[in-house]
Amino acid sequence: MPGGPLRIGVAIGSVGADADWWLEGARRLDEAGYAGAWCWDHVMGKGDPTVPVLEQWTTLAAAAAVTRRIGIGSWVSNVMNRHPAMLARMAGTVQAVSGGRLTLGIGIGGFPREHRAYGIDFPDAAERAARLEEAIGVIRALWTGGPVTVPGRFYPLDRAIAFPRPEPAPRILVGAGTPAGVRLAARAGDGWAAESDAYESLRDRYLEALAAAGRSRRDVRIVVGFGGGRTGVDALAGSPWLEAPGETAARWAALGADEIVLTARTTADIDRLVAGGGR
Repeated sequence: MPGGPLRIGVAIGSVGADADWWLEGARRLDEAGYAGAWCWDHVMGKGDPTVPVLEQWTTLAAAAAVTRRIGIGSWVSNVMNRHPAMLARMAGTVQAVSGGRLTLGIGIGGFPREHRAYGIDFPDAAERAARLEEAIGVIRALWTGGPVTVPGRFYPLDRAIAFPRPEPAPRILVGAGTPAGVRLAARAGDGWAAESDAYESLRDRYLEALAAAGRSRRDVRIVVGFGGGRTGVDALAGSPWLEAPGETAARWAALGADEIVLTARTTADIDRLVAGGGR
């Protein structure tokens, strides 16, 4: 519930990573008591496009199988990369493999070069936002098991069946970094996946949008990500989260965050987190 102890998760870098390294990091963070292991949704590196990049959902499925307690999450899935009906089935399977530990983060995407390279449509932001809102409705409908008929603009369904149902249905966080995005998150999501550099300027708008939608702050979760850094370069050296964890956590809890997601890009980053222990 909001107002409880601040949870700390980790986005393990999937750009410039190999599968064994990523999964070993997830296992170590699980043993250290961290709240979540999150994976990005990219298929190419932004700088050097030849670096290896792990695919998000196959990585999450593997992580669900090799960990025991840690939450598993997508930070955040690009709505344009997978048809939401198939994403609903994929997420439902990961929920089953993990024993109910999945959080689905989803957003409108923001790396058009990947789309051009892979031949995946990348319409303007307004259409991607409309697709995201419709996609969330499709995913929720399919998680009931069906049959589901949706005369959607982008994703129509005709008597679709989706068994087994995920139990419980995963929480859906909407990634948003604009005023329009937080309004969408407030009316359609179970929470907001925010980035730290935009959070404070948008927090009040999100809370206002929740109230306008007739929703309670107690019913949603605010998760703040601390991304950044380059492939192969430590992201956490000198981080206040490791140098002054109590004070830093208290500050972000006071700002209204329920959970934060740090970034780990190297073995040294994982080592630092394990030495600090999950909080």
